[in-house]
Amino acid sequence: MNFRPTILVVDDDPAMLGLLTETLEAAGYNVLVALQGEMALSIIGRITPDAVLLDAMLPGIDGFETCRRIKQLPACALVPVIFMTGLAETNHVIDGLQAGGVDYVTKPVRPDEVAARLKVHLANAGLTRSVQAAMDAAGRFLLACDRRGKILWSTRQAAKLAGLGTGEPLPAAIASWLAERIAREITSETQMLDLADRVVEIALLGQIGPDEFLLRITQQDVEADLARLRTHAALTPREAEVLFWLARGKSNRDIGAILTVSPRTVDKHLEQIYVKLGVENRASAVAIAMRALGST
Repeated sequence: MNFRPTILVVDDDPAMLGLLTETLEAAGYNVLVALQGEMALSIIGRITPDAVLLDAMLPGIDGFETCRRIKQLPACALVPVIFMTGLAETNHVIDGLQAGGVDYVTKPVRPDEVAARLKVHLANAGLTRSVQAAMDAAGRFLLACDRRGKILWSTRQAAKLAGLGTGEPLPAAIASWLAERIAREITSETQMLDLADRVVEIALLGQIGPDEFLLRITQQDVEADLARLRTHAALTPREAEVLFWLARGKSNRDIGAILTVSPRTVDKHLEQIYVKLGVENRASAVAIAMRALGST
């Protein structure tokens, strides 16, 4: 049996619904129809379509708000929404794309063009789902968000670890850290953060879209890491803490703030750490620490 994608067509014009239904069914799609945004959301609450054709101007909530609500549903994060609009103004096109749409066609629509665009976007969405499924199967802890800190998608492992799902905002501490990195055009950096009862490492892996940033989130067993460092070089508990944060890219000032000691005290600890490790500089100490922690 061949798979027939399900398309939800949302338009308050019965003639348009009839034309698109006939065209899409002939092209091999199952078609659901809705006359209003509220009706579309009710249908999506029961059945997740593979794509949505959405009129921009609808009675009740308009198409832009309907799209925003659709995209807040975890099951619809990767469902392509194509706007149908008679509005040629650029600002309305932008509104549709900012609301979560992937494309638009102008009315009066040409059914064959709509079918062709659907084919492309369904293929892209299927590829994205396959990539995410592969990352899930590989146990990857990845998520993507926009510059405002809203999660666009995540692997199951990352969602479970962060306690967040698609459409939800990142914790304030992470969102603030990310915003600062973006403002400074830093595209690769890590940060240790406390999330409830666990410590996690957030890594900014880079920008993968116009407003899409890829992050990796991993849980850290800080106590186990400190024990490894103490065992590796007979460090005191405080020296192990200093070396741990040094290996995480922190400056002396940052380490002092984390450990509530002065930067001068951090310098003194580093002098002893260098002696015990048999090195003369920061870079060599970090390299040894990273090997002890299994990071290289």
